[in-house]
This record gives sequence, structure tokens and C-alpha cells, in this order.
Amino acid sequence: MFVGHETFAFALVALLAYRYGVSRERALALGVAAGAFAAVPDVDMAYAPLGLLAVDSTSALAAANAFWSASTVVHRAVTHSLVLAPAAAVTFALAASRRYRMLAGVGTLSLVGVTAVVSGGIGAAVMALYCAMGLAVAVVARRYAGLGPRALAGTALVGLLTHPFGDLLTGEPPQFLYPLDQHLLAARPALSTDPTLDLLAAFALELACIWAGVYAYYRVSGTPIRRHLHGRAAAGGAYALAALVITPPTLQVSYHFVFSVVAIGVVGAVQPLQRRRPDAETALVTGLAAVTTAGVGYTLAYLLL
Repeated sequence: MFVGHETFAFALVALLAYRYGVSRERALALGVAAGAFAAVPDVDMAYAPLGLLAVDSTSALAAANAFWSASTVVHRAVTHSLVLAPAAAVTFALAASRRYRMLAGVGTLSLVGVTAVVSGGIGAAVMALYCAMGLAVAVVARRYAGLGPRALAGTALVGLLTHPFGDLLTGEPPQFLYPLDQHLLAARPALSTDPTLDLLAAFALELACIWAGVYAYYRVSGTPIRRHLHGRAAAGGAYALAALVITPPTLQVSYHFVFSVVAIGVVGAVQPLQRRRPDAETALVTGLAAVTTAGVGYTLAYLLL
């Protein structure tokens, strides 16, 4: 998952806050904070570009494989721990208050120290970057959204705890119990014995999480989503023809499918004849609908072939 982590956390927090009487504006602010915190664990991908240093740059596939291979060295480990997430959430929240910043510093040093003992220098460096990003999100949320330590701790906890579960279907399972030497899952759960359908199911989950965020935004803001959904999204159905010409994608080799199906989203930004250019919301919602239609069309075509 790439965007789904953030949109799912946003939807969960925003909808629950609004459901229990929080104002629209504050519910959206809480949701945005949760989504931002949900993005923090993937900061460990900063290590992945090092894999490009020792690869033939003229081969796109070799470069991509080297990038992802390097990412597995630390990815989905120290930053995806359900054990460390509560401590990290509290540490981030404390940093937003000048009164408790000393405690936030102690928390940060503790997290980095534990990681250094268990995983060495690389792990400690990644944890330090993870903490820096989380602290930055907390400070920004405090300054521009007025969220206090309790609100920040809650939204950070939701973002950090939900993120690892979104990675279950897209590769090696996260180390949920790090730094403990135990594993909740030894292997990725497969949704289908057909490798292509397995990938398409993971892709559908990503789209579902994004749509959850879109729904939450328009539900909480009180704006009808239909204002931004244009019928030209149906053009994405033409992507079904791709099933005739591209190699069936799998989790191991999916670049050609992912990049081409996502490119269908440009439909949302197309300027209709004799009309003004679509606004950003219309472009995004219509583009997402086009990508969804393309994914459904491709799946049906694949099943029928």
C-alpha cells in the first residue's frame, strides 16, 4: 500500500470523531493528523536508494529490483512494531508541548537506544529518522490545527497501529512484535492461488482504503461527492483490453500493470470540450473512479480469458 495507509487512518478517525459529536472542522483536523502519522512508518524506505549504488543504471528492472531488495533490510521492522508504537505515539505527543519536550527527548533516546541494541547502527539511524518525522508531524499539528497532547497521542496511536496491517498483502509481513524475537505471521496470507488474482485483490484493497478516505472527507465536510464525480470516469473500462496485451502481473512483477492502470487517472484532469478545466477535487475523484473502473474491467477480462 502507498496511499491507503493514510486515507484509512484519516477515515477511521474523522468518521468516529464526527460520529461522537466533534465539529466538522476538528474531526477533519484529527483525521488529517492520523493520516500524517500513518505515513511516518514508511520513512524507513529512505534506506532503499542505497541499493541503486551498485546496480546497472541502464536496466530499469534491475534498478527496481535492487531498490526493493535494499528496502527489505530495514523496511517493515523497527518502524512497523506494534510493541513500540504506543511509546512512539506518546513521545510524539509530548513534543507538541514545551512543558513536556524534555520527556519527549527522553522517549526518543530510549527508542533509538533499544533499536541500536537490537538492530545495530542502521536500525538506530532509521529509528532516529522515524522519531524525527513523528515529532515534526506532532509539532505541525499542534501549531496549525491546535491539537493538544491527548489528541495527538490518540491520532498518532491510530496511525502507527493501523499502518502495519495495511502491509500484510503486499509483501513480507511486518515485524509486528519487534524488538521481541517472535512473529505473528511467518508469511504473507494469500487471497488466491492464482498469483494475478492475488495481486488484483491487494490492489482492490488499496483502492477501497482510498475510497474510504474520500467518503469520509465528503461525509464529514457535508459536501455531496457527486459534484466532483464526472461520467467520463467510465472511460477507464477500456483498460480491460490491456488483459489481451500485457503479461499478467504478479506481486513479483507488477510494475507494468500498476503504472499503466494508475495512469488512467489522467481522465479526471481531461478538459471537456467547451467547458472550463476541472477543479482539483473533480480531477482527483473522477480520476480515482476511472482507475477503479479500469481495475474492475481488467479483472473481469482476465477472468474471462
